[in-house]
Amino acid sequence: MADKPAPKPGHFLPGGAGADGSENGGSTPGSSPLSAPTPRLGADTPAGPPQLSGSRIEPGRSLQLSGTRFGPPPPDDPAAAAFRAVYAPEPIPFVPKQRAKALIASVVVAVLLVVGGGVALGAKLLPSFDDFVADPLGTPSYHPSGVPEPTPTAKPTPDLVVQKENPLYTTGPLATVKCQEPAYRPTSKENVRSYYQALIACMDKAWAPLVTEAGFEFRSPRLIVFDEGEETACGIQKEVSSYCADEQGGSVTMPWQKLTEEYPEHKATSRVDMAQSLGFAYGAHLQNLAGIFDATKNLRDTEPTEAARLEMDRRQALQANCLSAAFFGAVKASFPLRGELLSQWTLLIRRSGDEHTTDKIRDHGSAKSLALWMNQGFASTDPGTCNTFVAASAKVG
Repeated sequence: MADKPAPKPGHFLPGGAGADGSENGGSTPGSSPLSAPTPRLGADTPAGPPQLSGSRIEPGRSLQLSGTRFGPPPPDDPAAAAFRAVYAPEPIPFVPKQRAKALIASVVVAVLLVVGGGVALGAKLLPSFDDFVADPLGTPSYHPSGVPEPTPTAKPTPDLVVQKENPLYTTGPLATVKCQEPAYRPTSKENVRSYYQALIACMDKAWAPLVTEAGFEFRSPRLIVFDEGEETACGIQKEVSSYCADEQGGSVTMPWQKLTEEYPEHKATSRVDMAQSLGFAYGAHLQNLAGIFDATKNLRDTEPTEAARLEMDRRQALQANCLSAAFFGAVKASFPLRGELLSQWTLLIRRSGDEHTTDKIRDHGSAKSLALWMNQGFASTDPGTCNTFVAASAKVG
């Protein structure tokens, strides 16, 4: 093997021969230049070593270019110091900054928790993670001494008032809305998604004026159409539709696979099931917009017995179903529930009571209570008739 050529002068210096990885000093395709060091000279700095005279220059005498020389001057030459200052400067020492170990440890823990915790945990951790790390020079919380702390100007509304005396109950009936049943049939996941998107748009149109009139900010729920066993913002999903008041403003999570399996043999049942499932989840979204969702959870956590907690769950679920029925009552002229659809709707309500579930948990209401509240909402189209939280216990069994 032939010996490699000796490195050229300046081979290991920035900009020296060989620094770009080529023999001829050409640029390497795709490579990026190194950042320039701290500037020490002006813009007129020559690109290479100066051509110096071989003779010494006495004071008061002009420069005699009697001979040119390339490369660095001898060590005893007065120009050697100038040459070294420009072309072989002393390296700038790197002094690592001291960082708090606690900060680094907390960042690592946060990242591990986000990766291992899935979607729901990530949504809760990421905002605080960004605020803490991404902007470490942000304005700190500071309150000057001697200045009194500001006091809240408004009193918070008690949860019991939010739940039982909500302004949503005083808005009056829904206006009549022209909304036809979406024409998408549940033969594929894409069709199921399109059906729900169209129906959500119609529900938004019907409910937005009342939510705004009640003094709340309206926002449409996020739609998630999930595969069986998929983890969503509401957790791991299995067959049933659900709603969660998450950081995205509320999500309705809807299944699709079982619908496509049953539709060929039970077309009317599948259509009614799609409409009512989304109506129930949307009713929970209205509770979230009005503050009823959180208020009910807070009150439930203070109930002394499991029986009392389950009754609170039933009141909330029955109200969501009542609000769903109020919408279908408002669109009954253009989205008719008649004929076989009406028969299947009635049968669905009759079979949806807690007594017909496998676990028999009394958390959504009996078939009798479900029929009572849904018929009431459908007939009135008024959210005020859906105030299950002031009803006697016998009506929310």
